[in-house]
Amino acid sequence: MTALLVTLTVIEIALVVGVLAVYLILIGRKLRIVSNTLGKVAFGVRAVESQTAPIGPSVVRINQRLGEINDALGPLAEKAEAAARQRG
Repeated sequence: MTALLVTLTVIEIALVVGVLAVYLILIGRKLRIVSNTLGKVAFGVRAVESQTAPIGPSVVRINQRLGEINDALGPLAEKAEAAARQRG
């Protein structure tokens, strides 16, 4: 009777270890797939970064010009309001 219980316990342990091994193999495959996908995403992000790098200096110039325009619009708006009052 004891030998039967020991044999069944060893078989059960072997099955548990086998199932764990299968799950670890499946998880390893999924992790490789995820790793490849993340590599492709990182490559794409680097490509976008390199292609948009020249935009930075242009944006600074555009913001400076818009600031100049904003500064000039204040007095122009006041003159337009004064002209509208004179007509109206």
